[in-house]
Amino acid sequence: MIVAVDGPTASGKGTIAKALAAHFGLPHLDTGLLYRAVGYQCAQDGGEPNSLADALAACAFPDSLLDNPELRSEAVGALASKVSVHPAVRKALYERQRAFAEQDGGAVLDGRDIGTVIAPDADVKLFVTASVAARAQRRFAEMRSQGRAVTLEDITADIAQRDARDMNRADAPLKPAADALIFDTTNFGKDEAIEAAIEAVTSAMER
Repeated sequence: MIVAVDGPTASGKGTIAKALAAHFGLPHLDTGLLYRAVGYQCAQDGGEPNSLADALAACAFPDSLLDNPELRSEAVGALASKVSVHPAVRKALYERQRAFAEQDGGAVLDGRDIGTVIAPDADVKLFVTASVAARAQRRFAEMRSQGRAVTLEDITADIAQRDARDMNRADAPLKPAADALIFDTTNFGKDEAIEAAIEAVTSAMER
């Protein structure tokens, strides 16, 4: 069983995808982490994420980089959004994601183009979303709990900018697959969202 979980930043897709993987006993891949690794590596190399050559060179990042907690920072998230605009970068990371999806027994993948590009043949597709205000508040609370000096205004502006980049890029823009279940978590708490997602996937598999 392949489950594709897409959605914008801070929508809760990662939390939901992890919970689905644990519930159904499937491996999980946060594909956004791959793009964060490219963005981070690009910056470490002194490159410019808007430069195709610099971003493509950073695709050769070591696998060990995926364990670096700094990849979860807002700054690296912004870099990821920039390098993901390049079609060549997306192509370079495509095979790695596709191989994960096609492993025996299936998998859960979350990202921005899983249901539309990486695994259009997924058994279940969820598009997790929430209002910009709700997503900014969640990310603000998360960053503050980690001791990061951020403001709600800056987080809100960053999320809006990343949405615009992700939704308007020419290659694999962020959008729900035609057969995706739209899952709005604006008014859901964490446990409520997870429970509802498990129920939705279970119902979809029983059809």
